[in-house]
Amino acid sequence: MASDVGRGIARLDPVVAAKLGIESGDAIEISVKGKRAFALCWAAHPRDAGKGTIRIDGYIRESLGVGIDDRVLVRKVSVKPAQSITLAPGERLRIVGGEEYIRGILSGRVVARGDMVPVRIMGRPISFYVVSFQPAAEAVIVGDDTSVKISETPYSGPASGIPRITYEDIGGLRDAIQKVREMVELPLRHPE
Repeated sequence: MASDVGRGIARLDPVVAAKLGIESGDAIEISVKGKRAFALCWAAHPRDAGKGTIRIDGYIRESLGVGIDDRVLVRKVSVKPAQSITLAPGERLRIVGGEEYIRGILSGRVVARGDMVPVRIMGRPISFYVVSFQPAAEAVIVGDDTSVKISETPYSGPASGIPRITYEDIGGLRDAIQKVREMVELPLRHPE
């Protein structure tokens, strides 16, 4: 769903969710080929029942290195509430007083080290990366009581400096996006 983009939400086939003991609101790990991402599982649309699908946005797909229709593994995970979290901008940037705003955007989101979090500031999309958090864990969930710190040093970990552009970034062009997907993805998936 368009409203899920950039919010760390996954919508899982309810039949698969039931088999895995996953309920709406549970934290899940999505993994493939040694890469993993964390998300909150929300109820899928009833039309997805029995199809074995998981709906994730382009940011999660990119962090996993997968495309639409690729297979992934899903498991329920237990996450601790974040006491504190440190974020670094993807570019040189000085933000004063943005911690509360960003905490509001992240509240209820499951994050892990290295995760990219898209934030719109003054209408401009800015990438922030999770540098560290407390307590020590695989992933944590940000809450209203989480202390947020924004580093003045730009993020220099994996994937920094690479612009992240997904289909979701191109708004209002559903038909054109579908045609681009057909022209680009189909030959890559079926080279014959």
